[in-house]
Amino acid sequence: MKTSDETLASAAAAGDADAFSALLDRHYDRIFRLAFRLTGTRAEAEDLTQDICAALPARLKAFSGRSRFSTWVYRVTVNAAHDRRRRHASRDRASSGWGDWEVERRARDAETGDRIDWLTQAMRALPDDLRDTLALVLDDMKHADAAAVLGVSEGTVSWRVSEARKHLRAMRAAEEADQ
Repeated sequence: MKTSDETLASAAAAGDADAFSALLDRHYDRIFRLAFRLTGTRAEAEDLTQDICAALPARLKAFSGRSRFSTWVYRVTVNAAHDRRRRHASRDRASSGWGDWEVERRARDAETGDRIDWLTQAMRALPDDLRDTLALVLDDMKHADAAAVLGVSEGTVSWRVSEARKHLRAMRAAEEADQ
């Protein structure tokens, strides 16, 4: 005589590994087929079926026997598929902005790189005293500290920075006029 699914489920919920194995033998293919229909891909269906089978021992404690076991396990499968879809949708929504963010970040980095390249080139055209002063100040050095390094007054550093900016603006304006 064949033991009913409900009896096996009750025994499996109590920790009977053989009863659990018998339930899986009977229902694994059904769970997989339903999972495949719900997900549409073999890989997703395999993952979903494995997740369901791994969680089933704990979930069996919730099986009350008011319905047939097959009905209950189908409901578990449908719920698991819905949960998986919700997780994927949430992750997709959360990550959808990351692609745009990454593109913008790369564009900003490229723009910053272009500006640094331009500044490096333009600084070569500056007189040595202006270039040296600007290099120190661009490295976040205070004017007083730059003055000490260069052996000039702090006012001279400020003047040189102003002059360097004027030269750089003029170079940029000349380049833009040529374009």
